[in-house]
Amino acid sequence: MSTNDEPATVAAVDAAALQDEALAAVAAASTPAELTELHTRYLGRRSELKQALRNVRDRETGMTLNAVRERLEQAFAQREAELERAALDRALASDGLDVTLPGDELAVGQLHPTTQIRRLVEDAFLGLGYEIRDDREVETVEYNFDKLAFPSTHSSRSPRDTFFIGDDVVLRTETSPSQIHHLESREPPVYMVSIGRVYRRDAITPTRFPIFHQFEGLAVDGGITLADLKGTLLHVMRVLFGDDRRVRFRTHFFPFTEPSIEPDVSCGVCGGAGCRMCKFSGWVELGGAGMVDPRVFENVGLDPEEWSGFAFGCGLERSAQLRFGIEEIRPLFSPDLRVLRQF
Repeated sequence: MSTNDEPATVAAVDAAALQDEALAAVAAASTPAELTELHTRYLGRRSELKQALRNVRDRETGMTLNAVRERLEQAFAQREAELERAALDRALASDGLDVTLPGDELAVGQLHPTTQIRRLVEDAFLGLGYEIRDDREVETVEYNFDKLAFPSTHSSRSPRDTFFIGDDVVLRTETSPSQIHHLESREPPVYMVSIGRVYRRDAITPTRFPIFHQFEGLAVDGGITLADLKGTLLHVMRVLFGDDRRVRFRTHFFPFTEPSIEPDVSCGVCGGAGCRMCKFSGWVELGGAGMVDPRVFENVGLDPEEWSGFAFGCGLERSAQLRFGIEEIRPLFSPDLRVLRQF
């Protein structure tokens, strides 16, 4: 090749020798950077071949030099593809990636512990022939208190215990108003369960929170007794907590049931030895229950001499605590996904 600064002439360029030299250099190039340098040397604007093409004076020489240029461009493109393919092969080998294997499985959502309990409750009562109902969370004083036979002096009517959003409108304190709505729209026999959120002005403790979920059950038929209520509750407790957990019933008072009882379940956190969750008693109160008070039947136009029934209400979050051994209720309302991934 010419080493002069002056442009090369056609006569000075040996097309065959230039082509052989360039092809050998391209074949020996081992990196993209080296190939780029060679491309500039042999096909660049100031290369010997380009200078010769600018000074072509006859057709035969022009055709020869253009054939060399095309051959070299093909060689450069081919070598570039080979180097890229080799680089990819090295990267795949070093990464240890088998592209024929399936990709990573995408993470999917998980049911909240409270939702898991809700579905267990729904399945248990659907199996018993109950109807599942969901009612409004904003209630009137009439349905939340009056028709459930709450006395006018009952503490639950106070704004210190209940969220009032108007003179006669409240956020429901329990799912019990569903009983009244159902009895007003259906003729007995009635077997229903209402599940949903309720609101109370409660201080936050290991087992209490101002917002929580309840499942409320009602059965109205002829000849229903307290034994039917206890048997139903025992069945549900076994579904939720298994056969190993102990269940007991204590007498209590509720305005809309008479007689009234409270079901307790042995604490799953301490095994009955005593802890903060069970207030060191070994037992956790799950809710309230009892036989429907005759005044409630009268408030919905039913004859208490003809019909009898039972009602009960239990907390879903507290049931989740007992099932999964969660000491505090607060994590169930936390947005931390690490809580959900445990269950």
